This record gives sequence, structure tokens and C-alpha cells, in this order.
Amino acid sequence: MTIRKSKLLIVDLAGSERVDKSGSEGHLLEEAKFINLSLTALGKCINALAENSPHVPIRDSKLTRLLRDSFGGTARTSLVITIGPSSQHRAETMSTILFGQRAMKVENMVKLREEFDYKSLCRKLEADLDRLIAENERQNKLVLDTEEQLQKRAEEAELTIQQAERKAKVLLEESHAKKLKLQKENLDSIRRLQQECSLLEKELKENAVKLQSEKEAAVVEKEMQIQNERAKKQQEKEEYIEEYQHKLEELNKKFEAERAERESIERRLQEIEDCMEGQNKLELDDQENLNELAKKMEEESHSRERATRELGEWKLQGAFIASNETAGLKDEVKLLKQEIEEQCKQKEVLEKEVKDLKQQMLQLSYDTDETRKVLEKGPTRVSLGAESPMSLSKAHHMRETVNGQRATIAKLFEQVGLHKILSLLESEDVDVRVHAVKVVANLAAEESNQEKIVESGGIVSLLRLLDSSQDDIIRRVAAGAIANLAMTETNQELIMAQNGTRLLVRTANETDDPQTLRMVAGAIANLCGNEKLQARLREDGGIIALLGMARSRHPDVLAQIARGIANFAKCESRAARGQKREKSLLIEDGALPWIVENATNEISAVRRHIELALCHLAQHEVNAVDLIAAGALWELVRISKECSREDIRILATKNITSSSSFQSELKKL
Repeated sequence: MTIRKSKLLIVDLAGSERVDKSGSEGHLLEEAKFINLSLTALGKCINALAENSPHVPIRDSKLTRLLRDSFGGTARTSLVITIGPSSQHRAETMSTILFGQRAMKVENMVKLREEFDYKSLCRKLEADLDRLIAENERQNKLVLDTEEQLQKRAEEAELTIQQAERKAKVLLEESHAKKLKLQKENLDSIRRLQQECSLLEKELKENAVKLQSEKEAAVVEKEMQIQNERAKKQQEKEEYIEEYQHKLEELNKKFEAERAERESIERRLQEIEDCMEGQNKLELDDQENLNELAKKMEEESHSRERATRELGEWKLQGAFIASNETAGLKDEVKLLKQEIEEQCKQKEVLEKEVKDLKQQMLQLSYDTDETRKVLEKGPTRVSLGAESPMSLSKAHHMRETVNGQRATIAKLFEQVGLHKILSLLESEDVDVRVHAVKVVANLAAEESNQEKIVESGGIVSLLRLLDSSQDDIIRRVAAGAIANLAMTETNQELIMAQNGTRLLVRTANETDDPQTLRMVAGAIANLCGNEKLQARLREDGGIIALLGMARSRHPDVLAQIARGIANFAKCESRAARGQKREKSLLIEDGALPWIVENATNEISAVRRHIELALCHLAQHEVNAVDLIAAGALWELVRISKECSREDIRILATKNITSSSSFQSELKKL
């Protein structure tokens, strides 16, 4: 029987220190000496293992003896080295890195420690033996009990058999008596049945005779009925023949009468012809009149012929025109068919292009999401300074991913064309719109593509998509693309002209997604950096929308809000130089309490922008009263002393010293 043994060693190796730098004395000095000796012994062992030396000085210190399995042994070892960014400790940093590199060369052969445990095996065998003995005794007892039960059951069975035999004898005697009785009853019933059968045979013979006589009478009656029906049909047939012959005679009489009438008519016609011959002589005088009438009739016939010819010509012309029209219609139908076929081909080509675009966009969106996830996770931080080889490889892999993604987008941009990509933003398919807007956003991230996107109407398409879509992904990516395009003054003016600020404000009010709010806040922050658009931006509710997005409390959203407020305050300060300035629009819109509240925010990006915004607001005396009332003066004092940036410290100090209101407030204390 084998058992596995393991041990877990967690050692916090103190860093090597120099006495001249640390200034250790007394007990701390002795402790530092022992630490340095242990680390030196550990370094010798690591060097010997890295150089494949035949002798490894493991016994030089307790630390190396304790960790003998952790380096060059059979244990699984993880070593974490920490370095600092200060240039003052560069030598310690280099020695720590070199120590880590040498330690990486040491190879351990991980192996399970298994041993054969005789004592546990003996205990197990003894327990098994006791269990088997008890089981054997229990089974023997069960066998004895079962034998006794079987013997009792056998005796009971014999008694029951004897009782059953007695009952069987009694039942046999009773059944024999019943059998004799039943035989007598059976014989009596057979006799009665034979008598009844004889009576029934007599009745059947009598009934058969009666049926035969009735049948013969019915047959005779039926034959009489058939003969009567035949006689009736024969009589009806003779009457029909007589009637038909009578009708034929009448028709013959009519035919003879008509023939006589025809002969009389022919005789009358002959008489009329004779009369006509007599009248011809009288008509010779009127021959001239008849000739004139004939001429007129000829003229009328000629005119009728001309009319018929003209009618025929008109018919031919109509047929020719109809044939021409049908031919033209056929040609038009052919042209329409050709156009429809071309449109179908174009549609198929467009469908193929859309399918290819979908595939490419799917890949691009996947790459974009992966890159975004990597970027959101942030770089791997290693304490005590520089990056480890793993972090360097990850950064290199991330750069290769981003470069590959940009190359793919550029290839897609060249092959498909920007107009087709922008047209896909209006597709009915939600997935197509999502992938298309991701491609446009990636293109907008490059400054070289922004001008082409604007010329092709990309800003209008993105704003229209932001206005019409309810999908969070589309809104987030579209807002990000608008934020990328809002880096130049020309694009900022175009966005404002298309009511882009109102759309961004509405999107900020309708969504709670932190990533969407971050993109919208970034776009508004870029617009805040334009001096010409500040009044319009405030009228459209841009400042109030920025402050409203602080409900998210997401660090990235807060950073974009702070950047927008800093840009707005900076542009206000720049525009008011040499002019009489009214109270800041930020103060009028209620941004000052939020600025003071977040002046000490833990997030460095938020704190830096807020400090800069306070300094720009404090440059104008007209804002001093509100700043003092809100407690911003004490934040300015803190900024002038504790801010990490020297230029902001100098600006805060200058504002405090140059403002009479600030000086008077400080003198009161």
C-alpha cells in the first residue's frame, strides 16, 4: 500500500540591502548580515545549478537546506521577483533581474513521493481478518438457524400432507357419489331429449310440407303476374306502332299537299314569265331610261369598290400599325427582361459582397472584441519595476494583434469601398449593422481615414444610426466612432450642425451601460474643447448630461467627465483673456459641487483633470465668491502643495496670490 507525501514551502525572501543605503544599526544590522549571507548561499546554489556544476553547496545555510527540493530537485517551484522603478536603486534592480534570469535556467524534475506503508497495511489486514472471522461466525449461526427452521417446516409439511390425504379421501368418496347421481340424471335427460327430438322431427316434416305447398302456390301466382305484365306490354307496343303509322300517314298527306302546292306555284311562275315577255315589248321605249339607270348603278358600284378598296387599305394600315406596335412592345419587353436579368445578376453580386462583408466584419468584430478585452484588462503589473518576459511576450502579442487587425481593416477598406460599408449601416439585419459600425469605428481611429469618412457622409450616417437604433452595442460603437471623429474643429462643427450634441445627450439619458456612457462622455468631452461651440453645447444640455453620467461611478466614465469639464474650463479661460468675463457656465450649470467633491478622487486621471479645471476657474475673479462658498479655495491650497504636476502647482499658487478675494479669505484665518 502506497501513500503520497507532500510539503508546501512558502518563503518570503527579503531583498538584499546595502547598509550604507539603509543605515541599519544594532540588531537590524546583524539581521541584515544573516539575510545577505543566506541570499548569497542561495545565489551560489542557483549559479551552480544554472552552470551545471558537479557540486552544489546546499549545506552552506539553513535556507538552502530547507529549499533543496525547490531548486534542482523534485518539487514544483514558482519564484516571484519584485523590482522598483526608482533610478536610485538601479544596481539592486539589475542584480534582482539577473538573479531571476539565472533561476529560470534551473530545471526541476517534478516527481510524486510515494512510499509503501507496512503499518497501515498490517492494520488493514488485521481489520479485514477480524471482519472475516465475524462474518464467518455470523454465517455459521445463520446456517444453524436455517437448519432448525427447515426441520420445523418439514415436520409441519408432513402434518399438512397427512391432513390433505384425509381430506382427499373424503372428497373422492363424495365425488364418486356425485358422479353416480350425475350419470343417472344424464340418462334421464338423454331420454327426455330423444323424445323431444322425435316430436321436433315430426313438426319439421309437417312444416316442410306446408312450405312446399305455399311455395308452389306462390310460383304459380308469380307466373300469372308475369304473363299479365307481358300482355300489357305487348298491347302498349301495338298501340305505339299504330300511333306511329298514323303519324306517317299524316306526314305523307302533308308532303303530297306541299308537292301539289309547289306544282301550282310553278304554273303561276310560268304564267308570270309569259306576261313578262309581253311586257318586254312595252319596255323597249324605256330602254334609254334604263341605260341611264344602269350607268348610275355602275358609278355607284365603282364608288362602292373604291370605298371597299379604301377600307381594305385602312385595314392594312391598321394591321401594319398594330404589328409595328406589337413588335415595339416585344422589343420593350425584351429590354425589360434584359434589365431585370442584369438587376438580378447585380443583386446576386451584391448579396455575395454582403455575405463576404459579413464574414469579414464578423472576424473584425471578433478581433476588436478580443483587443478591447485585452486593453480593458490592462498591462500585467510586476512589483519592483520592469516587465517580466511573460508580460513582454503578452505586449508583443497584443501589438501583433492590433497591427493585424489594422491591416485587415485597410484591406477591407481598399477592396469594398467606404460607400458600401456606410450603406450597410442602414441594413435591416441587426448583426450587419453591428459589424459595419465596428468597421467604421476602427477606420475612424486612424487619422488618415477620418477625412474620407467625413467626405463620404460618415458623420451623418453614424448620427442617424445613433438616433434610430436601440441596441446598446450599436450605440456604444457609434458613439466611439463619433468621439474619434470629433478630434478636429471641422468635424466638431459638422457634428453640432447635425444636432449631434442633442443625440449624444439623449443617448446618455437613455442608457446605463458604462461602456456606452464612456464613449458618449468622450465625444462630448472632445466637443468641449472647441471655444466657438461652448454656448451651443450648453444650450443643448451637454454640461448637464456630463454631470448626469456621473451616476455610473465607473472609473473610465468619471475620467471622461473630468476631461470634458477640464476642456470646457480651459476654453473658457482662454476666451476670456483681456475681456470682461461673466460667471463661468460650469458654475451656472451646477458643476462646481461635483468638481470639489472629486478633487481628491482616488483615480489619478479624474483627480488630474479636476485639479486643472479648478485652476482654470480660479483664474477669473468673477468666480472667486462661488469657489470660496463651495470650499474650492482649500482644494486650491492643497493642489499648490501636493499636486504631482509642477505646472499645476505653479498655476494654483499664482491664482491664490493674484486673487484679492482668496487673499482676504486666507487672512481671516
